[in-house]
Amino acid sequence: MNLSNMARRHWAALRALLVFTVLLGFAYPLLIWLVAQLPGLSDNAAGSLIEADGKPVGSSLIGQSFTDADGSPLPQYFQSRPSAAGDGHDPMATSASNLGPESIVDAPVGGADNPGEAKPSLLTQVCARSAAAGDLDGVSGARPFCTDSGVGAVLSVIGPRDAGGNVVRPTRVVSLNEPCATTTKPFLDSYDGVRVECARTDQDYGVGQIVPIRGAAPSEPPVPADAVTAAGSGLDPHISVAYAGMQIDRVARARGISDEQVRAAVAAHTEGRTLGFLGEPRVNVVEVNLALDGG
Repeated sequence: MNLSNMARRHWAALRALLVFTVLLGFAYPLLIWLVAQLPGLSDNAAGSLIEADGKPVGSSLIGQSFTDADGSPLPQYFQSRPSAAGDGHDPMATSASNLGPESIVDAPVGGADNPGEAKPSLLTQVCARSAAAGDLDGVSGARPFCTDSGVGAVLSVIGPRDAGGNVVRPTRVVSLNEPCATTTKPFLDSYDGVRVECARTDQDYGVGQIVPIRGAAPSEPPVPADAVTAAGSGLDPHISVAYAGMQIDRVARARGISDEQVRAAVAAHTEGRTLGFLGEPRVNVVEVNLALDGG
Protein backbone atom coordinates (compact mmCIF):
# COMPACT_ATOMS: atom_id res chain seq x y z
CA MET A 1 0.00 0.00 0.00
CA ASN A 2 1.48 3.35 -1.05
CA LEU A 3 1.42 6.50 1.03
CA SER A 4 -1.34 8.24 -0.96
CA ASN A 5 -3.80 5.33 -0.58
CA MET A 6 -3.10 5.19 3.14
CA ALA A 7 -3.71 8.92 3.47
CA ARG A 8 -7.03 8.67 1.57
CA ARG A 9 -8.24 5.86 3.81
CA HIS A 10 -7.30 7.71 6.96
CA TRP A 11 -9.01 10.84 5.68
CA ALA A 12 -12.18 8.85 4.89
CA ALA A 13 -12.14 7.33 8.39
CA LEU A 14 -11.65 10.76 9.94
CA ARG A 15 -14.58 12.21 7.97
CA ALA A 16 -16.81 9.30 9.07
CA LEU A 17 -15.75 9.90 12.69
CA LEU A 18 -16.58 13.60 12.41
CA VAL A 19 -19.96 12.97 10.73
CA PHE A 20 -21.08 10.38 13.31
CA THR A 21 -19.80 12.53 16.16
CA VAL A 22 -21.99 15.38 14.98
CA LEU A 23 -24.99 13.12 14.32
CA LEU A 24 -24.86 10.88 17.39
CA GLY A 25 -22.98 13.08 19.82
CA PHE A 26 -24.83 16.35 19.20
CA ALA A 27 -27.80 16.17 16.81
CA TYR A 28 -29.44 13.02 18.20
CA PRO A 29 -29.21 14.03 21.91
CA LEU A 30 -30.50 17.51 20.98
CA LEU A 31 -33.45 15.97 19.09
CA ILE A 32 -34.34 13.73 22.05
CA TRP A 33 -34.11 16.69 24.43
CA LEU A 34 -36.42 18.76 22.20
CA VAL A 35 -38.95 15.91 22.00
CA ALA A 36 -38.82 15.57 25.80
CA GLN A 37 -39.90 19.21 26.15
CA LEU A 38 -43.20 18.58 24.36
CA PRO A 39 -46.36 19.00 26.46
CA GLY A 40 -47.20 15.74 28.19
CA LEU A 41 -43.59 14.56 28.14
CA SER A 42 -41.68 17.32 29.91
CA ASP A 43 -42.78 16.29 33.41
CA ASN A 44 -41.54 12.72 32.95
CA ALA A 45 -38.31 13.95 31.39
CA ALA A 46 -37.68 16.17 34.41
CA GLY A 47 -38.04 13.22 36.79
CA SER A 48 -41.74 13.53 37.63
CA LEU A 49 -40.77 15.55 40.69
CA ILE A 50 -43.28 16.26 43.47
CA GLU A 51 -42.98 19.61 45.21
CA ALA A 52 -44.21 20.95 48.53
CA ASP A 53 -43.89 24.64 49.39
CA GLY A 54 -41.89 25.08 46.20
CA LYS A 55 -39.29 22.46 47.15
CA PRO A 56 -38.91 19.00 45.60
CA VAL A 57 -39.77 16.28 48.12
CA GLY A 58 -39.70 13.23 45.90
CA SER A 59 -40.74 11.70 42.61
CA SER A 60 -44.03 10.11 41.66
CA LEU A 61 -41.97 7.34 40.02
CA ILE A 62 -39.84 6.41 43.04
CA GLY A 63 -41.14 4.99 46.29
CA GLN A 64 -40.12 6.17 49.74
CA SER A 65 -39.96 4.60 53.19
CA PHE A 66 -42.24 6.23 55.75
CA THR A 67 -40.51 5.07 58.92
CA ASP A 68 -38.81 6.57 61.95
CA ALA A 69 -35.07 6.53 62.73
CA ASP A 70 -35.37 2.95 64.03
CA GLY A 71 -37.12 1.75 60.89
CA SER A 72 -40.53 1.45 62.56
CA PRO A 73 -43.56 2.43 60.42
CA LEU A 74 -44.97 5.88 61.10
CA PRO A 75 -48.67 5.23 61.79
CA GLN A 76 -49.91 8.47 60.20
CA TYR A 77 -48.55 7.45 56.80
CA PHE A 78 -49.49 4.83 54.27
CA GLN A 79 -46.69 2.30 54.05
CA SER A 80 -45.01 1.43 50.76
CA ARG A 81 -44.14 -1.99 49.43
CA PRO A 82 -41.10 -3.67 50.97
CA SER A 83 -37.86 -2.77 49.22
CA ALA A 84 -34.55 -4.59 48.74
CA ALA A 85 -32.87 -1.52 47.23
CA GLY A 86 -30.11 -0.51 49.64
CA ASP A 87 -31.64 0.48 52.96
CA GLY A 88 -34.98 0.77 51.20
CA HIS A 89 -36.10 2.61 48.04
CA ASP A 90 -32.54 3.77 47.32
CA PRO A 91 -32.40 4.79 43.62
CA MET A 92 -28.61 4.40 43.70
CA ALA A 93 -28.92 0.74 44.72
CA THR A 94 -31.96 -0.47 42.84
CA SER A 95 -32.18 -4.24 43.16
CA ALA A 96 -34.26 -7.25 44.18
CA SER A 97 -33.48 -9.98 46.71
CA ASN A 98 -32.95 -12.58 43.94
CA LEU A 99 -34.78 -15.15 46.09
CA GLY A 100 -37.25 -17.47 44.39
CA PRO A 101 -40.16 -19.72 45.40
CA GLU A 102 -37.79 -22.51 46.42
CA SER A 103 -36.22 -20.32 49.11
CA ILE A 104 -38.07 -21.74 52.12
CA VAL A 105 -35.28 -22.72 54.54
CA ASP A 106 -33.42 -20.03 56.51
CA ALA A 107 -29.64 -20.18 56.11
CA PRO A 108 -27.82 -20.22 59.47
CA VAL A 109 -25.06 -17.67 60.01
CA GLY A 110 -22.19 -18.08 62.43
CA GLY A 111 -23.05 -21.60 63.60
CA ALA A 112 -22.86 -22.34 67.28
CA ASP A 113 -21.11 -19.03 68.03
CA ASN A 114 -24.19 -17.06 66.98
CA PRO A 115 -27.23 -19.18 67.82
CA GLY A 116 -30.48 -17.88 66.44
CA GLU A 117 -28.87 -15.74 63.73
CA ALA A 118 -29.90 -16.65 60.21
CA LYS A 119 -30.26 -15.31 56.71
CA PRO A 120 -34.04 -15.48 56.26
CA SER A 121 -35.48 -17.34 53.31
CA LEU A 122 -38.03 -15.67 51.04
CA LEU A 123 -40.77 -17.60 52.82
CA THR A 124 -39.70 -16.36 56.25
CA GLN A 125 -39.43 -12.78 54.94
CA VAL A 126 -42.99 -13.03 53.60
CA CYS A 127 -44.22 -14.51 56.89
CA ALA A 128 -42.49 -11.83 59.00
CA ARG A 129 -43.78 -9.00 56.81
CA SER A 130 -47.31 -10.38 56.91
CA ALA A 131 -47.26 -10.65 60.69
CA ALA A 132 -45.87 -7.12 61.05
CA ALA A 133 -48.40 -5.62 58.61
CA GLY A 134 -51.23 -7.42 60.38
CA ASP A 135 -50.13 -6.11 63.79
CA LEU A 136 -49.79 -2.57 62.44
CA ASP A 137 -53.24 -2.45 60.87
CA GLY A 138 -55.20 -4.66 63.23
CA VAL A 139 -55.88 -7.58 60.90
CA SER A 140 -54.77 -11.19 60.93
CA GLY A 141 -51.26 -11.64 59.56
CA ALA A 142 -51.78 -15.40 59.24
CA ARG A 143 -50.57 -16.84 55.96
CA PRO A 144 -50.29 -20.33 54.47
CA PHE A 145 -46.98 -22.07 55.25
CA CYS A 146 -46.19 -19.56 58.03
CA THR A 147 -45.94 -20.11 61.77
CA ASP A 148 -47.68 -17.89 64.30
CA SER A 149 -44.27 -16.40 65.16
CA GLY A 150 -43.73 -15.24 61.57
CA VAL A 151 -41.27 -17.73 60.06
CA GLY A 152 -41.62 -20.37 57.38
CA ALA A 153 -43.43 -23.49 58.61
CA VAL A 154 -40.97 -26.02 57.20
CA LEU A 155 -39.96 -29.42 58.56
CA SER A 156 -37.05 -31.74 57.93
CA VAL A 157 -38.53 -35.25 58.08
CA ILE A 158 -35.84 -37.86 58.63
CA GLY A 159 -36.32 -41.59 58.10
CA PRO A 160 -36.25 -44.41 55.55
CA ARG A 161 -37.53 -43.49 52.08
CA ASP A 162 -39.34 -45.24 49.27
CA ALA A 163 -38.23 -45.47 45.64
CA GLY A 164 -39.70 -42.03 44.97
CA GLY A 165 -37.61 -40.40 47.69
CA ASN A 166 -40.46 -39.85 50.15
CA VAL A 167 -40.02 -40.70 53.81
CA VAL A 168 -42.23 -43.69 54.64
CA ARG A 169 -41.56 -43.93 58.37
CA PRO A 170 -40.35 -40.78 60.10
CA THR A 171 -37.87 -41.33 62.92
CA ARG A 172 -37.09 -37.68 63.58
CA VAL A 173 -38.78 -34.37 62.65
CA VAL A 174 -37.20 -30.90 63.00
CA SER A 175 -38.74 -27.44 62.53
CA LEU A 176 -35.95 -25.94 60.41
CA ASN A 177 -36.73 -22.24 60.77
CA GLU A 178 -37.22 -22.32 64.54
CA PRO A 179 -33.79 -22.48 66.25
CA CYS A 180 -33.75 -23.78 69.81
CA ALA A 181 -32.24 -20.43 70.85
CA THR A 182 -35.46 -18.66 69.89
CA THR A 183 -38.17 -21.17 70.83
CA THR A 184 -38.80 -24.01 73.22
CA LYS A 185 -42.01 -25.17 71.55
CA PRO A 186 -42.07 -25.59 67.74
CA PHE A 187 -45.18 -24.53 65.83
CA LEU A 188 -46.25 -28.16 65.47
CA ASP A 189 -46.32 -30.67 68.36
CA SER A 190 -45.96 -33.78 66.24
CA TYR A 191 -45.81 -34.94 62.65
CA ASP A 192 -46.96 -38.43 61.64
CA GLY A 193 -46.76 -39.48 65.26
CA VAL A 194 -43.22 -38.16 65.83
CA ARG A 195 -42.49 -35.23 68.16
CA VAL A 196 -41.28 -32.12 66.35
CA GLU A 197 -37.96 -30.68 67.58
CA CYS A 198 -36.51 -27.19 67.32
CA ALA A 199 -33.40 -26.80 65.16
CA ARG A 200 -29.90 -26.74 66.61
CA THR A 201 -27.33 -24.62 64.79
CA ASP A 202 -24.57 -27.21 65.23
CA GLN A 203 -26.47 -29.94 63.37
CA ASP A 204 -27.15 -30.60 59.69
CA TYR A 205 -30.68 -31.62 58.78
CA GLY A 206 -30.07 -31.84 55.03
CA VAL A 207 -30.52 -35.60 55.12
CA GLY A 208 -34.23 -35.14 55.79
CA GLN A 209 -37.08 -34.55 53.36
CA ILE A 210 -38.13 -30.89 53.30
CA VAL A 211 -41.85 -30.64 54.04
CA PRO A 212 -43.68 -27.26 54.09
CA ILE A 213 -46.76 -27.26 56.33
CA ARG A 214 -49.69 -25.24 54.98
CA GLY A 215 -51.54 -24.71 58.24
CA ALA A 216 -55.07 -23.38 58.67
CA ALA A 217 -54.58 -19.85 57.26
CA PRO A 218 -57.04 -18.79 54.54
CA SER A 219 -55.99 -19.10 50.91
CA GLU A 220 -56.62 -15.35 50.49
CA PRO A 221 -55.02 -13.72 53.56
CA PRO A 222 -56.20 -10.28 54.77
CA VAL A 223 -52.68 -8.93 54.17
CA PRO A 224 -52.31 -8.63 50.36
CA ALA A 225 -49.32 -9.91 48.40
CA ASP A 226 -47.78 -6.50 47.68
CA ALA A 227 -47.47 -5.86 51.43
CA VAL A 228 -45.13 -8.83 51.82
CA THR A 229 -43.16 -8.99 48.56
CA ALA A 230 -40.63 -6.47 47.29
CA ALA A 231 -40.81 -5.01 43.79
CA GLY A 232 -38.19 -6.16 41.29
CA SER A 233 -36.63 -2.69 41.19
CA GLY A 234 -37.10 -1.95 44.88
CA LEU A 235 -38.42 1.48 43.87
CA ASP A 236 -42.12 0.86 43.21
CA PRO A 237 -44.09 3.94 44.38
CA HIS A 238 -47.44 2.15 44.16
CA ILE A 239 -49.43 -0.25 46.30
CA SER A 240 -52.61 -2.13 45.48
CA VAL A 241 -56.02 -0.70 46.24
CA ALA A 242 -56.49 -3.59 48.71
CA TYR A 243 -53.32 -2.74 50.63
CA ALA A 244 -54.27 0.94 50.74
CA GLY A 245 -57.75 0.02 51.98
CA MET A 246 -56.25 -2.06 54.79
CA GLN A 247 -54.34 0.99 56.06
CA ILE A 248 -57.11 3.60 55.95
CA ASP A 249 -58.43 3.11 59.49
CA ARG A 250 -54.98 3.31 61.05
CA VAL A 251 -53.98 6.44 59.11
CA ALA A 252 -57.28 8.16 59.97
CA ARG A 253 -56.88 7.40 63.69
CA ALA A 254 -53.26 8.58 63.76
CA ARG A 255 -54.17 11.85 62.05
CA GLY A 256 -57.39 12.44 63.96
CA ILE A 257 -59.50 12.73 60.82
CA SER A 258 -62.37 10.69 59.41
CA ASP A 259 -62.05 7.56 57.32
CA GLU A 260 -63.98 9.36 54.56
CA GLN A 261 -61.31 12.06 54.28
CA VAL A 262 -58.58 9.46 53.95
CA ARG A 263 -60.60 7.45 51.43
CA ALA A 264 -61.09 10.58 49.34
CA ALA A 265 -57.33 11.20 49.28
CA VAL A 266 -56.72 7.58 48.27
CA ALA A 267 -59.33 7.79 45.50
CA ALA A 268 -57.78 11.01 44.18
CA HIS A 269 -54.40 9.29 43.82
CA THR A 270 -55.58 5.94 42.48
CA GLU A 271 -54.42 5.24 38.95
CA GLY A 272 -56.33 2.93 36.62
CA ARG A 273 -55.00 0.11 34.51
CA THR A 274 -52.33 1.16 32.02
CA LEU A 275 -53.97 1.73 28.61
CA GLY A 276 -57.19 0.57 30.22
CA PHE A 277 -56.32 -3.13 30.35
CA LEU A 278 -52.74 -3.68 31.57
CA GLY A 279 -52.05 -4.38 35.23
CA GLU A 280 -54.33 -3.47 38.12
CA PRO A 281 -55.51 -0.16 39.64
CA ARG A 282 -52.87 1.18 42.03
CA VAL A 283 -52.34 3.91 44.60
CA ASN A 284 -49.32 6.22 44.56
CA VAL A 285 -48.11 6.16 48.17
CA VAL A 286 -45.88 9.22 47.97
CA GLU A 287 -48.60 11.36 46.45
CA VAL A 288 -51.37 10.30 48.86
CA ASN A 289 -49.13 10.84 51.90
CA LEU A 290 -48.16 14.28 50.65
CA ALA A 291 -51.82 15.14 50.02
CA LEU A 292 -52.73 14.13 53.56
CA ASP A 293 -49.90 16.34 54.84
CA GLY A 294 -51.49 19.22 52.97
CA GLY A 295 -48.77 19.38 50.32
